[in-house]
Amino acid sequence: MKPFARIPTSPELALPPAELPTMARRVFLRQSLVLAGSCAAGLRAARSGESVEGLKPIGTARGIHPGRVVWAHDPEVLNWGGPDDGHWWEGDRLKQARVEAMMARTLCELTGTASVTEAWSGLFRHLNQARGKGSVGYTPGEKVLIKPNWVGLIYREGHVHLEHYTFIRRHNYMNTAPQMILALLRQLTGAGVRSADITVSDTLACLVHEYFNVLHGPFPDVHYEDCAGKFGRTQAQASAAPLYWSSRPEGKAQDHVPRSFAEADYLINFANFKAHQGSGVTLCAKNHYGSLVRWPVQQGYYDMHPACFSKQTRIYRPLVDLLGHAQLGGKTVLYLVDGLFAGLHPRDALPQRMKTPPFNNHWPCSLFASQDPVAVDSVALDFLQAEWTDYPRQAGVDDYLHEAALAADPPSGTFYDPDHAVATQRLPSLGVHEHWNNPQDKQYSRNLGAGPGIELVPLKLGAGGAA
Repeated sequence: MKPFARIPTSPELALPPAELPTMARRVFLRQSLVLAGSCAAGLRAARSGESVEGLKPIGTARGIHPGRVVWAHDPEVLNWGGPDDGHWWEGDRLKQARVEAMMARTLCELTGTASVTEAWSGLFRHLNQARGKGSVGYTPGEKVLIKPNWVGLIYREGHVHLEHYTFIRRHNYMNTAPQMILALLRQLTGAGVRSADITVSDTLACLVHEYFNVLHGPFPDVHYEDCAGKFGRTQAQASAAPLYWSSRPEGKAQDHVPRSFAEADYLINFANFKAHQGSGVTLCAKNHYGSLVRWPVQQGYYDMHPACFSKQTRIYRPLVDLLGHAQLGGKTVLYLVDGLFAGLHPRDALPQRMKTPPFNNHWPCSLFASQDPVAVDSVALDFLQAEWTDYPRQAGVDDYLHEAALAADPPSGTFYDPDHAVATQRLPSLGVHEHWNNPQDKQYSRNLGAGPGIELVPLKLGAGGAA
């Protein structure tokens, strides 16, 4: 199959050190705060007007520290005044050294380790144990695929020039920042992954020179995969590995995951922090819309939009199949949400400042990380709902999280099994879902000692960061 045949043919700081200062004091303080939060739960509930008993997580938390989500906030990572100040990805408007420090601190907090190298060792080892490979870490030669969300570069939208591979419009759209990808590449190679064994892929994107040059200069041996494969990129191709929709649609072309995904040993899901006019939000689960070698409503294939955008509850959600497929979520070692910017897709051509504290009418300047795909989307959803009262709060917006958390026995009654042509083996719970107690305290059940749900770990970086 040629899925894209219609496309014309035409220094503030050094790299984060391998070893960081000990985190013992921070861990002690955090544990103390959890205990204090448990003792003060009643007072906090009274102040917020919500009951701690209402925090009832569903599903099974995942991760070295189950259900942990780290939220790093650094207002100093960006020095960009908006569209009248050029493009956010140019020059030093997005400060690379601070991006890398943010990434390093986040991964160490997520894993409870004192160095980036130890963090990646723990992440690889934990995933291999979870998928029955034993207590083994990364083996040299294994392949790693990074899936950004570059929907602003999608080949069908007319925002990029398919002949020249440059922007036409939406230069400042809130795509996954190439500087974030660059920080991730430096971490991976520092942890022993060869550049030539890494692929960065969004199958629906046209990887414009403006982003490519940021990445290819420092890492020329990395494989950069997109829709057409021009100018040194690799063209996305389908593999022989099928993906079956659990709604079992009839008369539709068979979907296959991309070859690069099937050949990878590990995936990193690097989503965006955005509201969405159809689904309400677009986070890690929906990032997999770009993990197939066709567009979501391509004629002849199963149309993902109706079930994804539905305002009903207790219905089949295709995002669960994407999160649970063995070649996608089954290989994912880390879930990241680039929260440098926020906005509403597809309406907003430009990022939107956030008014809620601690953003205070500034760009969100954040990074979210977790090993639990349901938990990280739940946290990002809470932040978006606190800011906007329209699309992120529409009916059914978190229904996919209920289905994913309870995938083994979901409210819809769906037999979720995207790996077999006939329903054979149900997916297990894909993670834990709950909502925080209130937007001021941003506490979840593990923070309050009230249940085995989400633990939100905030990181304050730079002046005025998150408390």
